[in-house]
Amino acid sequence: MAGAQRVTSRNARFQQWEALLGNRKKRNQLGRFLVQGVRPISLAVEYGWPVTTLLYNDSRKLSGWARELLRTVPAERVALAPELLADLGEKAEGAPEVVAVVELPADDLERIGTGPDFLGVLFDRPAGPGNIGSVIRSADAFGAHGVIVSGHAADVYDPKSVRATTGSLFSLPTVRVPSPAEVMAWVERRRAAGCPLVLVGTDEKGDADVHAFDFTQPVLLLVGNETSGLSSTWRELCDATVSIPMAGAASSLNAANAATAVLYEASRQRITAGRRGR
Repeated sequence: MAGAQRVTSRNARFQQWEALLGNRKKRNQLGRFLVQGVRPISLAVEYGWPVTTLLYNDSRKLSGWARELLRTVPAERVALAPELLADLGEKAEGAPEVVAVVELPADDLERIGTGPDFLGVLFDRPAGPGNIGSVIRSADAFGAHGVIVSGHAADVYDPKSVRATTGSLFSLPTVRVPSPAEVMAWVERRRAAGCPLVLVGTDEKGDADVHAFDFTQPVLLLVGNETSGLSSTWRELCDATVSIPMAGAASSLNAANAATAVLYEASRQRITAGRRGR
């Protein structure tokens, strides 16, 4: 493609892109992360995320999607040797057509809009990037307005997390915060502005069954670490806790599955309330 650079060796530029795969510090330093896959790249472009570089395979006939992407997206275009692109695409079989380098957004809680129908998720110290991605995907599917990842946690922009969102990361504001203090300052600002946010934790010994709690009010759902659950600080900050009734031998659900179950119930209640209000 005219105007494109070509990289055929593991030079300094390639090593920089490769570092974005597994080095969180490098992602933060450079303000960039990698996006793999047709749907995630398409949604990143659709939702206006700044794409800095498109890395593509020029040794094959590109699809219409890839040609249109390279023609229309205002980004640097770099042709990579197939084996190098395969490494960045992390695909078991062959190289992908395109991998995108995208700018990291600001970790600013004001990116998350609130209103009388607010529904948000806070994931406390998640250990698995795949679980972060699954929670973002479920939050998007069930009408949440944003996701917060709190504390010492896996990274939202780890490729495993980005892939697990299947593109929902680009349509749903997701913000990383170091501690509960930043979140509670934001919550208090929202409350002062007239949005009566309620903090609801998931817990197998919750105050109420999930079906009995009113999720039609503005809710920030708190989901705990996969192993240890919510921290004692977050437990104390909860206005209420809810449990998910279970049968069989299971004593608890995976954190992402628990979040999905509660988000579904919140969505169901809101849809039902909307029908009644007509």
